[in-house]
Amino acid sequence: MLKIWGRTNSVNVKKVLWCAEELGLSYERVDAGGPFGVVDEPAYRALNPNGLVPVIEDDGLVLWESNVIVRYLAARHGAVHLYPAGAAERARLEMWMDWVASTIMEPYRQLFWNTVRLAPERRDHAAAEKGLQDLRGLLAIADRALSKQPFLSGEALGVADIPLGCIAYSWFNMPIERPDLPHLQAWYQGLTGRPAYRKSVMIPLT
Repeated sequence: MLKIWGRTNSVNVKKVLWCAEELGLSYERVDAGGPFGVVDEPAYRALNPNGLVPVIEDDGLVLWESNVIVRYLAARHGAVHLYPAGAAERARLEMWMDWVASTIMEPYRQLFWNTVRLAPERRDHAAAEKGLQDLRGLLAIADRALSKQPFLSGEALGVADIPLGCIAYSWFNMPIERPDLPHLQAWYQGLTGRPAYRKSVMIPLT
């Protein structure tokens, strides 16, 4: 059985859990990271030398890096509706996934940690404000793309939507002033109707 290591409130773990739920997979999840520890234990470091979550074990295969895991699961289970077979189509979807990892994650982390995760006395309000301002401009790029198609993946949900979809839940539920991004909001509202998204992503922000 597929084994997923990671705590449910990690945005990167949410990607893997959401994908697994969309695919209807049976899996075992093991708490790791944050208050659960585990990630510094030698046995875990043998799985992921970075000491981060998520990690999966699947029939002897060990993988880390959440976007890689999402792509692997979709390909492994023949989910061409999420991850098409053609090289060009895959690259178009992977482009959005890697954009989130390389461009969105750092300002998101600064905003989220200094708005939600850290205790009030430890928050860096300047870092939170910079993260917010950076995200305003970056999410406008996604909003423009979604003005032309219902999903980042195209006409239907695909792997391109999963990384930003996990962040979108935080974005629309943090106590912040958000710009008017109607296409992004409509896309997010559509995601909230998906049982797999509700189960894996829409949990209390911590």
